[in-house]
Amino acid sequence: MDALDLAFGDGFTALTGETGAGKSILIDALALALGERADPAQVRKGAERAEITAEFSIDAHPAVTRWLEDQALEGDPGRLILRRVVDTGGRSRAFINGRPATVAQMREVGDGLVDIHGQHAHQSLVRADAQRELLDGHAGLGATAREVAEAYRNWQRLAKELAEHEINAAARDVEREQLAWQVDELSRLNLAPGEWESMQAEHTRLAHAASLIDGVQQAVDALAEADESVGAAMGGAASRVRNLLSYDPALGEPLALLDLAQAQLDEAVHALRRYVDRVELDPGRLSEVEERLQAAHSLSRRLRVKPEEMAELLTSKRERLLELDAASNLEDLSRKEQQARARYRERALKLSAERKKAAARLSKEVTGAMKELAMAGARFEVALIPFAPDGSIHGNETIEFRVAANAGGEPRSLAKVASGGELSRISLSIQVITSRSAAVPTLIFDEVDAGIGGAVAEVVGKKLRALGAERQVLCVTHLPQVAAQANAQWSVAKASGREALSQVTVLDANARIEEIARMLGGVEITPTTRRHAAEMLGLR
Repeated sequence: MDALDLAFGDGFTALTGETGAGKSILIDALALALGERADPAQVRKGAERAEITAEFSIDAHPAVTRWLEDQALEGDPGRLILRRVVDTGGRSRAFINGRPATVAQMREVGDGLVDIHGQHAHQSLVRADAQRELLDGHAGLGATAREVAEAYRNWQRLAKELAEHEINAAARDVEREQLAWQVDELSRLNLAPGEWESMQAEHTRLAHAASLIDGVQQAVDALAEADESVGAAMGGAASRVRNLLSYDPALGEPLALLDLAQAQLDEAVHALRRYVDRVELDPGRLSEVEERLQAAHSLSRRLRVKPEEMAELLTSKRERLLELDAASNLEDLSRKEQQARARYRERALKLSAERKKAAARLSKEVTGAMKELAMAGARFEVALIPFAPDGSIHGNETIEFRVAANAGGEPRSLAKVASGGELSRISLSIQVITSRSAAVPTLIFDEVDAGIGGAVAEVVGKKLRALGAERQVLCVTHLPQVAAQANAQWSVAKASGREALSQVTVLDANARIEEIARMLGGVEITPTTRRHAAEMLGLR
């Protein structure tokens, strides 16, 4: 293919054409855009790279929108664009809404948009998780399954806490014992915030009380009480200047400064005398302060913390001790774990009972649909396989789709037993039955008609048409009975030239008659064949 721009419509679209025309290339290209593994051989000869872009309408799919938001890969509202580039060297790049992304991200979002069923399967049907989700979705058990998952997570969290409690009990006891001693020592000292700094200041003052009294008294004597004190000298100087003021008024300013200095000196002397009266020698108080400072020093060394930080340390140690006391309540923790286990088991048993009924219904319905698709004697079974004794986040059982290809055969895992053609028809049966509950909006069937024909082919076509009423359905087919049931038909053909290139043509009514007539067979298309083709198209 050189370049194609295709817009798929609603309903059921059939892709037809001669073998080798390139129908499966369309499916392979879309699979690349959905995160399938890239092969350099897929790049057309002579081209440097292959580019595939797929655009999806996601207005009706809030889960996809939420996923894009979680991944920070949002685009235009209601639209999703996946782009894949593969070069001849094997390098592959992925883009989601124009932003670089990983192939894993592309595959993850693609799984919620398209299922491709066929021998080259990009599909979910054989995955255990998809089988479980399909059964739960079809039975309307989504909310119940989520309750089970939440109950399981809560139980496991408490069980982990209980196990860790038992493992760490000895270490916790040692820590609690050490904390209790530390809290007791700190509480007995009871050092208040800021007390360390105030005690140091008080100790300095008490320790030097004699020096303070003697020094201040000497200062008072020098300033005011000695015969040649500063005060007396300053008073005499002021008196002499005041006597000279009458001779020169300019001495008024210096005199004012002397008077101010005298007033300040007097104030300083009064303050010093008051200080001397307050300071007293108190050996008893000094001893008390020294003893408390020594106790704080000693405890700070043992706790390896600064004395000024011990008040805050006491608060933190008390809080940690309360945490350990709360965590040490083994009986309470064990009771909570048992309650959580009981809640999980109650919900899981309810889910199991509903799954059992839904599995029986789905098994019967799919088996009936398989018989209509040329699988007479085959039997489909939804098996509920008990999980480990303690269950799982998904309940008490795993879900496995099984099939017995022949009458009397023992059903075995669908992934191991069914051939590509059988798997396609089984997939078709399941998808038709569960179409109203399944989430994937686009289904692609690649030659689901392998190995069938006649009336069975017409049944396949009708089932695809019925499925198209619910979802977008594309089908690659070689059977006219299938193609005739489609809402739209596209023809894939190779154009001749220097190199063979596949082209796709949307067929109108007349072109569909010609294509159906070609598919009916014969070297030459006759009027009779055309009438037969027109009649088949008129059946829809």
